[in-house]
Amino acid sequence: MGQTLATERDERHLFRAIELASEARGHTSPNPLVGAVIVKNGRTIGEGYHTAAGAPHAEREALAACSEDPSGSTLYVSLEPCAHHGRTPPCTEAIIGAHIARVVVASEDPSAKASGRGLGILRDEGIQVDLTGGVCNKQARLINQPFRKHAKTGRPLVVWKAAMTLDGKVATSRGDSKWISGTSSRARAHRWRAECDAVAVGIGTALSDDPQLTARVEGVYRQPRRVVFDAEARLPVNSTLVRSASVETPVTVVCSRAASRTHVTALETAGVEVLMVKGDTEPARVAAGLQELGALEVQSVLLEGGPHLAGAFMDAGEIDEARVFFAPMLAGGARSRGALDGQGVELIDQARRAVTTSVEQIDEDVLISARFTEW
Repeated sequence: MGQTLATERDERHLFRAIELASEARGHTSPNPLVGAVIVKNGRTIGEGYHTAAGAPHAEREALAACSEDPSGSTLYVSLEPCAHHGRTPPCTEAIIGAHIARVVVASEDPSAKASGRGLGILRDEGIQVDLTGGVCNKQARLINQPFRKHAKTGRPLVVWKAAMTLDGKVATSRGDSKWISGTSSRARAHRWRAECDAVAVGIGTALSDDPQLTARVEGVYRQPRRVVFDAEARLPVNSTLVRSASVETPVTVVCSRAASRTHVTALETAGVEVLMVKGDTEPARVAAGLQELGALEVQSVLLEGGPHLAGAFMDAGEIDEARVFFAPMLAGGARSRGALDGQGVELIDQARRAVTTSVEQIDEDVLISARFTEW
């Protein structure tokens, strides 16, 4: 599927479509973020975006919002229009029925049910179709990294979140870590929870902190699934997580096949979903657990576990992005906890290097975001 060079005008409308798509962040999973703009005779006559799974798609929203007949107009859309029946009818039918003359697409849909099919249908109907490359294509792909990874691999995108001192410590020798990051940084992390499908920790964190793992900020569309990687299914039935397990705030335990049947049954009776996975090592069980979560349409995981679990994810090659808060303090101490355990690498040139980075000041903290994969 070839790409064309977008004009300056095309880019302007595509960036607007991407901006619209981003308005629904955290609301559309397992569907992608999509925005659309309809332009006729140089004027924008309609805009729309996909607001939630099951709601009309962006193209139909934009068509419904048109201030005049869209016949002969150009449709700018951030993602390839769908051509399949799902919860809503195909967008290609609406585009053809509206007599759109040209469709400009910022990024392709990599899922098996799409992958160029919609664009082919539109071209067969005599509609001019242009798939752009360059910056528009990159931005459109970046806002849908969870959807794209899941479509290509069946596994969710993993974002590792951590807060550490300037000397790389996430806890003192006594295990104290409250609070390294500031209030604003913690609020940002809660917003990330609201935008992800799942939040994951290890059994060590679950036992020591007895966390809620919910998103406690205003405007939360839905709470994330709470996931505990717990090889022996030791999560207590009287823990905060288990006692709060429900359809609205589900809890999933990923355990090994060696877990006690009694423990597993107790958790399931209490309303916890238990995924029993294969794997002789923790990284192998992490990979298998992510595959199982992907089968449940979990497309994004915010990894909040401690150094032990984070190291297992790293050894499994399953950290796609890191978001690390650095606080202006020093902890010191050989026994203070570093951020990542696991096997790690023996040589620096074997270390995973980010493909993109960004730096942001949040009150006194510094947030460094690093993307290691692009899907």
